[in-house]
Amino acid sequence: MKKLMFLFVAVIGFTAISKAQVNVSINIGAQPAWGPTGYDHVDYYYLPDIDCYYDVPNKVYVYPNGNSWVRAKQLPAKYRNVDLYSAHKVVINGDNRPYMNAAKYRQEYGSFKGRHDQTPIRDSREEKYFESKGHPQHSQWVKDHPGNDGKKGGKKGGNNRNDRNDHPGPDHH
Repeated sequence: MKKLMFLFVAVIGFTAISKAQVNVSINIGAQPAWGPTGYDHVDYYYLPDIDCYYDVPNKVYVYPNGNSWVRAKQLPAKYRNVDLYSAHKVVINGDNRPYMNAAKYRQEYGSFKGRHDQTPIRDSREEKYFESKGHPQHSQWVKDHPGNDGKKGGKKGGNNRNDRNDHPGPDHH
């Protein structure tokens, strides 16, 4: 009986682990070109230089405005001169609203302010990053992968250099 119970528990445990592994998603194509390389999935970036967040799946910035947090497609004018390609980004996964824990993230990652030590997706030569719409090789990647536009379930399109979410501005190419 003990062996049967052990076998049952082992099968249940293995099934749970298998399901957990299947649910891991990859969202490289959704990450902006200024995001850092090295991450197959990102929920949020914390930007210590400006104490703001970027919600990758929803493609919006989250920044403080008085005592509240604003979600917007673009950063406000006071942050427009920030070079997101060179600014340090901290990847935050598993926290659905990291800005509600802002004090924790400021304390943990405040020392990253002013660091310029990450390679942005735009500058990567790894093919997996060509899926990002802001990557210079994206158009060729789409041609080489028929039926895949670089964004699962998204609209077709090439490399839109005017997309604020992928490109902070014309001075930062």
